[in-house]
Amino acid sequence: MASKVCGKCCAPKHALPASRSKLKRSLFVEAMAGGIVLILAVLGIVPHPLKVGDQIDLATQQRMQQREEQLRQEMIRLQQELDKMTQKLQSRLFLKNMLLAMWEVWPFGALPGALVLLFELFWMATEVDSDESESSSDESSSSSEEEEEAPVNEWDVGRFLMQQMQVPVLHLAKRCKVVEALVGDLLHACHLITLNTPLLRLEQCIGVGSAFEGWSSHWDTVYSLLVPLKPPTGHCFHLELGAGGELPARHGRVRVELECVCLRQQLLGDVRCFLHRPEAELGRNQGPCLLQYLCSHSYLDVEKTARWFQLTAMNAWLLLPASHRCRLTVLPSSRSCKLRLEKVSGRSLSIEILFGVQQGDSRVFLTSQQARAGLPSSTTWLESCAVPEMLFFRFVARQAPQDSCHLTCLNLFARLLEGTGFSTYCLKTVLMHLLTVIPLSRWHRGHLLERVDGILQYLQRCLEDKQLHHFLLGNERVPREVPLPVAFQTASPLNLFQRLAQEPDAHAQALRDFRRLQVRLRSLL
Repeated sequence: MASKVCGKCCAPKHALPASRSKLKRSLFVEAMAGGIVLILAVLGIVPHPLKVGDQIDLATQQRMQQREEQLRQEMIRLQQELDKMTQKLQSRLFLKNMLLAMWEVWPFGALPGALVLLFELFWMATEVDSDESESSSDESSSSSEEEEEAPVNEWDVGRFLMQQMQVPVLHLAKRCKVVEALVGDLLHACHLITLNTPLLRLEQCIGVGSAFEGWSSHWDTVYSLLVPLKPPTGHCFHLELGAGGELPARHGRVRVELECVCLRQQLLGDVRCFLHRPEAELGRNQGPCLLQYLCSHSYLDVEKTARWFQLTAMNAWLLLPASHRCRLTVLPSSRSCKLRLEKVSGRSLSIEILFGVQQGDSRVFLTSQQARAGLPSSTTWLESCAVPEMLFFRFVARQAPQDSCHLTCLNLFARLLEGTGFSTYCLKTVLMHLLTVIPLSRWHRGHLLERVDGILQYLQRCLEDKQLHHFLLGNERVPREVPLPVAFQTASPLNLFQRLAQEPDAHAQALRDFRRLQVRLRSLL
């Protein structure tokens, strides 16, 4: 991975085979020869459009000639620098970037494009020379001790990591907006289809998960959205939270009850009271009822709700203009609606729509999310803190500096954690704690290495103490902009490392994984 990231930091220090070196040099010289020929050709062409008849005075001609001579001298000097650089450049990535740069600047003008290209090459050559001299001195000074680290410029490493991860993050943010708008249109079409049926009301979707929090550890991201469910008129929800499980992983059920709307029926006449009408009349005149079709023993059924929405979404998709440009496939799922959108070009997009019932005025939901250990029945819903966590990251994004590195840190660790026993949620919890302890002004990208080291130290202390508290439970540092139930605010802290305290083998394995994480990070930086 490191060799693909940066030739400047991670280029191999041994010489390449002679055949590959000759091939790279020949390709490089041919590319540079093309750029030099381009400049010479343009230098011969540019002056002529500037002459309008014989009206240019002698002084102007002399200035033009002097400028032309200066450009030629500069070109010769750059060529000499590039000849020296060809003997030192060993990375294939550099040649690829050079050719891409030449291709991209071509439409903007021959002479400016060639000059910009040569300037970039000259700048990179200077950087390579200085980096190699620094690396050679650092290597000689650190060869005596294996644990001794070479001096690193925090700003340069921070800028490098920001550049490597900023583009995917920006691309991710744009895609999130597109996905959220598309699912919003799909829900509106579903509402039109089910308008005259006394079934569930679908509220505006909420983006959750790593993508909508501003980071993601994989390119093939699944965009998760939560759709709050509301009961239709004449019905009400009562949440029954299980007392056996710990917050915030409690199980719960949603009991559906009928409520009287006779007064509204008398005044407005737009609804009928299900509670005070005979069952036979309901089935004959009103059509499907929520209790009959989407409930099991008066409790809202997750699997029935998912199947109903999947069928509704397939029909609603045909009403959208996007259906003419993309193909929608509903993937098998018993507790959610998984969609795959495929464009004509072959590119695809994965979306998962979860369903949830809100707990009072808080942003905590009982959701259709599948638990790791499984759930006892189809009427069991799982308590989720995905929305409060997303709101916390949005709050930090508004308060932090524009070039804050907190998402870069999270993205970096998410990639380094692959193959270890640590979950991304564990590192996200560590980061959320540190974001409320360390002032946001000190998350500038110039402090990136310091913040990365702080995350490692915090995780190490948690492993030694076998204790990592859940961020949202009993934590007074949670911002007020993140609404939580009273039970969360008054709850005792929940230890996410409880298993490490109970199982010595699991704790030993976690310590080994932490050392692997340190080695990976050191090799990257």
